[in-house]
This record gives sequence, C-alpha cells and structure tokens, in this order.
Amino acid sequence: VSQQEGEGRGRVEGKRGGRASEGEEMRERGKAGQPSVDERYTQWKSLVPVLYDWFANHNLVWPSLSCRWGPQLEQATFKNRQRLYLSEQTDGTVPNTLVIANCEIVKPRVAAAEHISQFNEEARSPFVKKFKTIIHPGEVNRIRELPQNSKIVATHTDSPDVLIWDVEAQPNRHAVLGAAESRPDLILTGHQDNAEFALAMCPTEPYVLSGGKDKSVVLWSIQDHVSASADTSTKSPGSSGSSIVKPSKSGGEKSSESPVIGPRGVYQGHEDTVEDVQFCPSSAQEFCSVGDDSCLILWDARAGTSPAVKVEKAHNADLHCVDWNPHDQNLILTGSADNSVRMFDRRNLTSGGIGSPIHKFEGHKAAVLCVQWSPDKASVFGSAAEDAFLNVWDHEKVGKKKERAGARMPNAPPGLFFQHAGHRDKVVDFHWNTSDPWTIVSVSDDCESTGGGGTLQIWRMSDLIYRPEEEVLSELEKFKQHILTCTPRS
Repeated sequence: VSQQEGEGRGRVEGKRGGRASEGEEMRERGKAGQPSVDERYTQWKSLVPVLYDWFANHNLVWPSLSCRWGPQLEQATFKNRQRLYLSEQTDGTVPNTLVIANCEIVKPRVAAAEHISQFNEEARSPFVKKFKTIIHPGEVNRIRELPQNSKIVATHTDSPDVLIWDVEAQPNRHAVLGAAESRPDLILTGHQDNAEFALAMCPTEPYVLSGGKDKSVVLWSIQDHVSASADTSTKSPGSSGSSIVKPSKSGGEKSSESPVIGPRGVYQGHEDTVEDVQFCPSSAQEFCSVGDDSCLILWDARAGTSPAVKVEKAHNADLHCVDWNPHDQNLILTGSADNSVRMFDRRNLTSGGIGSPIHKFEGHKAAVLCVQWSPDKASVFGSAAEDAFLNVWDHEKVGKKKERAGARMPNAPPGLFFQHAGHRDKVVDFHWNTSDPWTIVSVSDDCESTGGGGTLQIWRMSDLIYRPEEEVLSELEKFKQHILTCTPRS
C-alpha cells in the first residue's frame, strides 16, 4: 500500500500544484511545540460523543479521490439506506474501479454516544457495504451524479473524455489483474488534452460540463445521444429509472462499442488548466469555471463561447474549486492554493479589474481542495483542505457581535462554527447529503496513519451546534428540569 500511496499522492499533487506531503508537514509541526497529527486526532476522538449526532469511520483498501451520494433506497424506523459512489485508485496489481456501496445512515438522535465513539480506525464500517464494482478505464479522479436521476454518473480519468455510467444497468465485475474494463454507457468527447478534475452535472437538465489541461470548458447534452438514436424506445437518462443504452436483441447486453457524442460548445478564456466547473443551479446555459490562472470565469452559452465575465486574480494562487449557491444564485464560492475560501456576488465581481470578494474565509493552513454550499441552510457551506480539516462556515455569522463560535473559540476565524478533525491527512472530497439533512460523507488520503488506503467518514454534527441559541437553551432547560424531577430526593 505504501508504494501505491506514494504514486497516488504524486499523481494528485502533480495535478494540484506539487505540494510536499501534508502529512509530513503536519508531523514536523508537531515537533515544533504544536500538537502532532496523532495528538490532535486523539483529542478530537475524545470529543466525538459531544460534537456528533452520528459518526461512522470506514478504512479503505485503496485511496478514493472522490465520494458522492447516490439515490436513497429506503427509509426505516431508525435508519435510512442509500447508495454511495466512491473509487479505488490502485497500484496496478488490480484494476482501478468505480465502487457502488450501500450505506446505512442512522437517523438523528438515535445513536448512543458510547456507540459512535467506539470505532477502530483500521476496520471497515458495518454501515458501508460494497454493492457493485465497475472496472474503470484508468483511475477515477472525480465522480458526479445527475441530479434528476442519480443512478447516472459521470467520471473523469487521466484522459480527454468524460465517461457516463448507468450504474444500475452496469454488470457487477470482479476486479482481478487482467480483467477487461467495463464499457461506459456513453463517452463525451471534445477536449484536446487530458481533463482530469473539473466536472459538473446540471441540476435542471441532463447537461454535463468539464474543464481540462487544454484550458477549455466543454458542454454536452446527454439528450444528444438519445435524439441521435434511431430507437424511439430509448428514454432520456433524465427520467427516473431509465437507461442510457438501448437493449440489443441478444438479451439486454450492450453493444461492443460505447456510443460517443460531441459537445454542444467549447468555451475558451482560461490561460491555464481548468480545475473546477459548476452550473448555475437554475440554468443549463449559465455556468462558471476556475483554473490555475487564478481566474473565475462566468459563461452564458446563449451569448457565444467567450466569457460573459472574467474575474482576474480571484485569488493570489491557483484556484482548485468553485460552487454556486442553490438558495441564493448571486453567491459563488471559490477555494484556492492560497489556503482561503472567497465568496463573490456575481452582481459585483470585480473592483479595478481584479476580483472583489464579499468576504475571505481564512481558517485553513493549507490548500483548499473542495467547497460546497449546504443544501439545508442558504448561508452555510463546507470547505476541505490539505490541512486535514473540513470546516463548516456560516457567512451570516461574519461581523455579528456575539458569534457563538467566537465565545468558545476566541481565535476562530469569522464565520467558522464547526471543524471536522477526524481525518489525518488531506481531505480530497466531501459531499452534503440532500436526502439526509446535515449529513456529510468525506474522504481523505491518510494511508500512513490508517494502515490502509485512506479513510471514508460519514457524519452529522449535533443539532445543538447549528440550531438557534435560544431554541437550544430552551431545550436544555427542559432537559434539566426533567432530570431534576426524575432524581430521587434524599
């Protein structure tokens, strides 16, 4: 695993700007009088029963660079079952895979404190079970699901193409050396160089967006394959339960060649690799992108292939990630190698020709790799970084006199109200769960600490942390009175 981990880490850092191992840096800091990774982790683990309503830790066999929620399967009295997508980035002794897992998510206020705090870092979680394996052509760098039908996913690997998978229709494969690769249900072409990370799927229509080393942003409609098909029985993958590929006469197997579609548009404006892309939540024609040229660009496909707005120097370094607020479509987040997250208002993006963010969130000690708005509260978002932290922020708390987090943590950056410290090396991806409020899956590349291929964690912070203060105090007072009434008097 150590050889594979080194290779995998080298590949990731090569794409993200060539940092030294963050794990090594954090261990060095431990020697300089600050808490080491292990000391910090031990302290965090002792607080798990207080900080979390529910927590599950899953040690991976191989590192995963991406994790995404799929469809919810069932709701029961005490827990829900849901699909989870992740990947296995191997050393070549076995194939790279796209993994479909079934997760059991314990409902709020069900798990006992002693249960969530008792877990073995080197063990698999009983809440995460592998359901299906797809042998992926090359390592999976990024996974994105189609919001209208999350059984359809797109993947990026080290190639110019985007691969589309109907995960329910794909056969389960045994990942052994020499096994043939699974065939994608659709291949999207249009990049002139590798497109490794930047990938998004549209919330309103079955459109796909990608960015790559060719400095371009490319847009496709999966509908183009459907309309090009002569078989009128082929359904759009945007409709629930449908399949992308029409069945053949020989009993439902796919044809030997994956169908290919070209782009709706190729958009030029970046001067370096495009690292992330995102659709406007209400439109398949409006989207944004960020790149290693430190630019944030907004695009409108209806107005041509040139930038609608180009924000120079959105950060002071490479931009790694971007997200567009689904509740307030004027707000866009960016994360960068300068360790900060910035929030922009698209009505006023620049000042004097350079980026003019509404606020800079500066709580990370290393490059920010992933940002995402919460689906549960319009002002809340998460950011994950190479410093092994996943921070949860509320921009409405910035500038308020009595910021609750500030009372407890005087040195906390404005807006920061929760810090997930369960990972011991860089947090490469995370995803809020739209079916299960305030529930997050996160994945880290901490192979050295865990004796495996990294760590997947599923967690939900205690609702006492994010609910209004008056509401929480009122509930605690009722609980106190209940305890006093139940206590026998001497």
